[in-house]
Amino acid sequence: MNALWLAALGLVLVVLPFVLSSYHVFQLTQVVVYAIVLLGLNILTGYNGQVSLGHGAFFAIGAYTTAILLDKTGIPYWATVPVGGAICLVAGFLFGLPALRLEGLYLALATFALAVATPQILKYRHIEQWTGGVQGITFAKPDPPPHIPLDSDQWLYFFCLVIAVPVYVVGWNLLRARTGRALVAIRDHPLAASAMGIDTAFYKSATFGISAMFTGIAGSLGAIVTQFVAPDSFPIFLSLSFLVGIAVGGIASIPGAVFGAVFIEFVPNVADAISDAAPWAIYGLVLIVFMYVMPEGLAGLLRTLTRRFDARGERGLAGAASGRKREPRTSDARSP
Repeated sequence: MNALWLAALGLVLVVLPFVLSSYHVFQLTQVVVYAIVLLGLNILTGYNGQVSLGHGAFFAIGAYTTAILLDKTGIPYWATVPVGGAICLVAGFLFGLPALRLEGLYLALATFALAVATPQILKYRHIEQWTGGVQGITFAKPDPPPHIPLDSDQWLYFFCLVIAVPVYVVGWNLLRARTGRALVAIRDHPLAASAMGIDTAFYKSATFGISAMFTGIAGSLGAIVTQFVAPDSFPIFLSLSFLVGIAVGGIASIPGAVFGAVFIEFVPNVADAISDAAPWAIYGLVLIVFMYVMPEGLAGLLRTLTRRFDARGERGLAGAASGRKREPRTSDARSP
């Protein structure tokens, strides 16, 4: 059944860019990019319990890495993606080392400070020859390879999707293996995990690095998709949106990252369409409704509905089986 669902999902993802307009293909590509970010943040916050309000900073680092390399060197655009991920891996691991002394709200405030400081650092005049200062960096949209019948928007969608699929496979395998069990143990019972021989310091720092790496990859892809980066493109609200995304999609849920990406991409647009005067009021109202109706996120709601459906099916099968067992007894009683 899971294989059938995955095949159906793959078919839909392949067909969609051919039936949607260029703008909607662009939005769909943004969903793919945000889904990678939310996967990384969910590994850190959902599975390891480290709350981050600063992943917009790592997203900016990945985006600026791609932009600077494309602006200053002749490196192909696809080669900038692993570079952005590697730089964010190192940056996240190094940030995670001093963050070991912080937990809960204190860690959240430290990451919040990182997100607040990053746009100001990017505007610093002594590095504006690289970052472009307030004006940012603009570069051309990549063309699809020759002899491939796709336009630029469709090509960028498939390019991002081809990167997102192995990233999700790596994340899924990581969380289903011994490493994932160690992360959950550290989240739920840190003292017990340490007593069992789990190196909590290493796992926390490594998790921060891996989460930042996924976010940096997404930032590089986001820069390629939009062909523009600027300090004001990475406000603190971007980091808050990422946290909202994993809460709406479902904490500690891999599919929840995709649901959250759809939310943070489309709900603001829907709010703008409903009210030009107060779109953020509509956004806040929708968020309140989501949290009230689905306290465990959309993935949690789907799990609950699936369990209820399976329970009804099992009760129906049990009732049918018991009925079949009683029929022979009735006939035997009536027989002479």
